[in-house]
Amino acid sequence: MNLKSLTFSNFQKIHNAGYSLDMIFLLLNDDQSSVKDYCKESPKLGALYQSMLRKGLVTEEGKITLTGKELLKFMDEPQQEAVTVKKRVVVSGFDAWWKAYPGTDTFVHKDKKFEGTRSLRTKKDDCKNKFNKILEEGEYTAEEMIEALEYEILQKKENSVKTKTNRMTYMQNSLTYLNQRGFESFIELVRAGIKQPEIQEVQGGTDI
Repeated sequence: MNLKSLTFSNFQKIHNAGYSLDMIFLLLNDDQSSVKDYCKESPKLGALYQSMLRKGLVTEEGKITLTGKELLKFMDEPQQEAVTVKKRVVVSGFDAWWKAYPGTDTFVHKDKKFEGTRSLRTKKDDCKNKFNKILEEGEYTAEEMIEALEYEILQKKENSVKTKTNRMTYMQNSLTYLNQRGFESFIELVRAGIKQPEIQEVQGGTDI
């Protein structure tokens, strides 16, 4: 496959799906069994490999999966696969994000229950439109949006246990969260490879 033949339209589709050219380069490697070993050389490559693993592009041993092969096939035959891939990208990305967003601010963490009073998932169709518009901008991927959300949720829950107060009450509802781009600061932490949230006692509504 020649990356020079990649059109912007298809690049945008794979980017919105949460894939990157870095991932495709690794999939193109002749010796797939060594991909995992290559990625051990740096934290960033290690994070990239974990993303590929979560997306089902490679196995635990570093070998390309059927999904990975389908992605490479799409790269080779963009006109035949474009409609199917685009549909899978938009639907699966948002649905995974929507499922990850907490329904309410009531939760149990480390055997401690915290009672809440609010619904957090609101206006699903509006959220879907906003989510997809953010992806179309090309700055963030669906994977990063989900990881940032999970990062913030975990941090709020951990801080709730430490402070003995429900930090999830400060979580924005889903539409406000997207409109105010509450994920951006957490995406920076994810990109920096900081996997475990810093647990600290804070006074405001955002745990950073």
